[in-house]
Amino acid sequence: MAGAADDSSDIEKLYEFGERLNEAKDKSQNKSDYEGIIAAANGSVKAKQLAAQMIPKFFKFFPELSDRALDRQMDLCVDEDIAVRVQTIRGLPLFCKDTPEHLEKIVDVLAQLLIAENKERDAVHKALMSLLRQDVKTSLTALFKHLGSTEDRNSEDGSAWESIRDKVLYFIRDKVFPLKEELLKPKDEMERHITNLVKQNLHDVTGAEFILFMDFLKSLSLFGQNAPVERVQELVEIIEGQTDLDAQFDVSDVDHILRFISCLEMALPFFKRGASSNKFVSYLAKQIIPVFDKIPEERKLDLLKNLAECSLYAKPQDSRLLLPSVVQLLKIYMVRRKIEEINFTCIECLLYALHHLASKTPNVTNSLCGYKIVTGQPSDRLGEDFSEQYKDFTERLSIIEDLAKAMNKKLTQGMAEHNKAMTAAKTEEEKEAIKKQKQNATAGQRTCNNILAMAQPLHSKAPSFIGDQKISLSWKEVTKVAVPSASTTATTTIGKKRAANPANGSGANATKKGRGGVQNQLVNRAFEGLSGATTGGRGRGGWRGRGRGRGRGRF
Repeated sequence: MAGAADDSSDIEKLYEFGERLNEAKDKSQNKSDYEGIIAAANGSVKAKQLAAQMIPKFFKFFPELSDRALDRQMDLCVDEDIAVRVQTIRGLPLFCKDTPEHLEKIVDVLAQLLIAENKERDAVHKALMSLLRQDVKTSLTALFKHLGSTEDRNSEDGSAWESIRDKVLYFIRDKVFPLKEELLKPKDEMERHITNLVKQNLHDVTGAEFILFMDFLKSLSLFGQNAPVERVQELVEIIEGQTDLDAQFDVSDVDHILRFISCLEMALPFFKRGASSNKFVSYLAKQIIPVFDKIPEERKLDLLKNLAECSLYAKPQDSRLLLPSVVQLLKIYMVRRKIEEINFTCIECLLYALHHLASKTPNVTNSLCGYKIVTGQPSDRLGEDFSEQYKDFTERLSIIEDLAKAMNKKLTQGMAEHNKAMTAAKTEEEKEAIKKQKQNATAGQRTCNNILAMAQPLHSKAPSFIGDQKISLSWKEVTKVAVPSASTTATTTIGKKRAANPANGSGANATKKGRGGVQNQLVNRAFEGLSGATTGGRGRGGWRGRGRGRGRGRF
């Protein structure tokens, strides 16, 4: 009974303190009342709840007591009773209403409280959103500080800081990014500010987190479809920084290979918009292709597919640099004898790259393939004899053409068998398996047809290289586009995800999706177990497991 009486007395005193402060014209003269409220925060649960409401309410009138008041409110944030914690959290934004100098500290505290659950977590979310709407610039700056490296934190609390970091990232992803139109005002200033915050915190992110941030930056009007080339180039430079293009390539570092593949794929749509591919092309030519034979087989096709798509946007000087390496690789894959096991998709990639690179610097092929293309430049080297190179190259082409025709015939015959099997199939599982086989066969036919279409003009002494998008790569989604002649042309929609052939690691897939959508799926899956995924450390380690698992089959 004594405890209840003391509790009632504490509550009564708090109401008295509050009433006097409410009635006072010059509230600063009622310092003792405010001190009484602060002291009451050590009382019963009900007293703490009431004090948690009153401390921020009268906070602005007693600047000399600000430290004591804030410290007591922070103590209440970690009280044993959840009702006290929730009430305290709800009151935190009030400290900043008339004293904005405390906003950064309050956001920092709320960020650390994001690890809470249920009702308490909801209160934290609402409090943070209130502060974001009050001062989005300061609030975002304070939040992003938690996304930096946790290595300099107390090692004993390392896992706790990691958990806080992940929760802050969740909050930014789920609460801030979707409301960017509402929150980021004035638009130009705030979009630039959040871009800078993202760039400052990309040195210590996982692959999934990097994709998340890049998807967000792409959604800003700052980098929209009407953005000037220099802004598009800024996105490419961000990707370049994540790719480690200034580092020596270590062929034994599978993680670096995966990051290079993923980042180059991510950069391709920006090359289409005019950004320079120079650094990626240079790295391919000088660092990767010279040791291509040592790269794991399951990664080679990924690299060649990226090379093929990248060649479409290479500048003449970059084409001149890369072309010798492409021809050298092409000769390795275009065998001089007819064998059963041959990777047609790799040849498709390299022929495509050859055409697009050579269309921009055609006379380089004179010394490489024995052509006689006249441009009037000394590099034509027309006075030299490259007939052996021409003979060797065209013989290899002929062998590959024969093999492609034979494979095409085999696949066509197999398609008829698949159709019969589909008719006879009784279960959905059987039908699904046959459907996949038909998809693989169709992809294989596209690959062979592409090889034949690209090989044919290369027999000429002075070939006309295919420098447009007439050839639709076999792993790209094809869209039918009407042309004036009423015929249709297969066009490639740049930016679609490469399809994976379950049987051999390439080809077409009927359920192709845009690259961005697949990347978002990767992000979502990664976030489902984010904390567990970071046990191996951030940065480079975060890119592990991002490969698409293509093998070296025939396609």
